[in-house]
Amino acid sequence: MTVWDRLVGQGPVIEQLQRAVAGEMTHAWLITGPPGSGRSNAASAFAAALQCAQGGCGDCVECHQVAINAHPDVRLVSTELLSIGVDEVRELVRLGALAPAGGGMQIVIIEDSDRLTEQAANALLKAIEEPNERTAWLLCAPTVEDVLPTIRSRARHVVLSTPKVEEVTEFLVVHEGIAREVAAYAARASQGHIGRAKALAHDDEVKSRRREVVTIPMKLDSQGAAMIQAANLAAVAQEDAESLSSQINAKEKEQLDRSFGVMDRGRKPRGYAPALGELEKAQKARATRRQRDVVDRSLIDLMSVYRDVLTIQLGTDAALVNEELRADLTELGRRTTPEVNL
Repeated sequence: MTVWDRLVGQGPVIEQLQRAVAGEMTHAWLITGPPGSGRSNAASAFAAALQCAQGGCGDCVECHQVAINAHPDVRLVSTELLSIGVDEVRELVRLGALAPAGGGMQIVIIEDSDRLTEQAANALLKAIEEPNERTAWLLCAPTVEDVLPTIRSRARHVVLSTPKVEEVTEFLVVHEGIAREVAAYAARASQGHIGRAKALAHDDEVKSRRREVVTIPMKLDSQGAAMIQAANLAAVAQEDAESLSSQINAKEKEQLDRSFGVMDRGRKPRGYAPALGELEKAQKARATRRQRDVVDRSLIDLMSVYRDVLTIQLGTDAALVNEELRADLTELGRRTTPEVNL
């Protein structure tokens, strides 16, 4: 299996990147596409292909190292915080200017280029304006508008599309070993979001939480009911964020204590309090982002319900996202009008 095989439904993009590997290379790339389309996967596959003597065979040491984020000349920047700061980017620029450890290129992948602060983006711009011939910057963002015009004008643009349901289904069956019926459900419910489809296919709790969200419209018979459901949705988002963060936070705190010798000496040395404050600040920002991500995902799921109801009301032949709820959707359509649902 080559490095390109995990890019679902992105044939034109694969061809474009393969041409670059073969000789049409430039120093800066902007990879855009809707959430879940595989921006990070495309950047990783591209990086592996640039380091691989066979253009991304998927089997060699270079490809394997990139896949597990262990290649000495490929740096992956991803953040769980709300933004990427200037200090982090300046360090990336410094590292990117170093000679490659191997015979290939220094490659820097920034997964969330849309989260660069203005200062960070300006620091990155300088590196792109004065490129090192053996350094490549791979920037990922939802749209070109999410990146400074001065940066996007200096980068080659790659546009990913949302994979079709059939393509996601086949990917889950072939590469994830999922039963076809489950894969088809996950592909529909995820609306082409690869990561979300994997989670729905593998995790019953994720499936259960999604069902709680998509059945909310059936319970809205008054303004009071809407307020209650909105409060419940916010509570679920907070609970989800806290559940994910608690174990990570505890592990990070333990590592900090160990690095300062707190666990061994039983006292807090100089410098510990500021470091702890920075850690807690980062953890709070991460929890906030996680909570917002959960709310965003829930709103997308809710929109799929009203989209399905409109599909039924207007009598189109489009497939339903929530096919398993067809009876409930039909009843909701009977009680409402297209204008209300819009």
